[in-house]
Amino acid sequence: MNKPALALLLVALSAVAGAPPADRSPLAQAHAALDAGEADQALNLLDPLAAQGSAEALNLRCRVYYSLENWDRAVSDCEQAVRREQGNSLFHMWLGRALGEKAGRASFMSAYSLGKRVHEEFETAVRLNGRNAEALSDLGEFDYSAPSMVGGGIDKAEAVASQLDHLEPARAHELRARIAEQRKDFSTAEREFKTALAADPHPAYQWITLASFYRRRSRWNEMDQAIHNGEAAAARDKHAAVALFDGASLLIKTNRDPAQAARMLAAYLGTPFKSESAPAFAAHTRLARLFDQLGDANGAHRELAAALAEAHAYRPSLYLKLKH
Repeated sequence: MNKPALALLLVALSAVAGAPPADRSPLAQAHAALDAGEADQALNLLDPLAAQGSAEALNLRCRVYYSLENWDRAVSDCEQAVRREQGNSLFHMWLGRALGEKAGRASFMSAYSLGKRVHEEFETAVRLNGRNAEALSDLGEFDYSAPSMVGGGIDKAEAVASQLDHLEPARAHELRARIAEQRKDFSTAEREFKTALAADPHPAYQWITLASFYRRRSRWNEMDQAIHNGEAAAARDKHAAVALFDGASLLIKTNRDPAQAARMLAAYLGTPFKSESAPAFAAHTRLARLFDQLGDANGAHRELAAALAEAHAYRPSLYLKLKH
């Protein structure tokens, strides 16, 4: 072996030897399973830890149930996690999210009570950690969209945007865009969405956010172009794969270009950079529906089987009726 090659080998071996060992604890494995969309595997790992009272396991199990759209179980586990670690900003944020989803499907009186709790949880998450940009974004979204009777208010949302300026400018501009849209100031909203796009180091997500704005304005050609740009940006940025899922979901929602939506979902499922915010079993289910729509019976049944193998209790998979 020549000297340069030997030197490179020694550097590589040194790096490996000095690298910290991978965390193979059950919690770490459960978190990895959650990100990979392997809900059943995550629950198998988390159930015994949650039974022992682990707050982190309860929070993770809440998030698994959240991804499964089982809002009651998600709320129950997140409440238990918060009771065990009341000073954890992340736990309060996830309880607020689970309560918000439950409120969106509740009766008026229940929604009122739950809505107040959502606001309290997001406020607590921010109070405990003022640098929790996700919690700030959640609080801002609640404030601009919810009435004052449950704690909302556009003036409050604007204050949150000012806090985000110092943490994640892209999130701040996105929030201002949504505030402007709520006020029906659509030109300002579009400008702020585009500013968020320019400010984000991972712009694929912002392209899809802009596309969603164009959908709400029925500007179909611009929506299609923004989705195309988001797909291209995600192909260049391995950390932005979730934009493929979001873009495909937008195409499905608007009943446009099922072949492109299928391509984007397949690309997302093929990446190792999946996210709990875009569960793989949900992607398989949507892809099954698309393949069925496109007349690919084998592909549809294959994707449905993959979804159920990862999450046997995911209702959209259980109740999906294929035509072919």
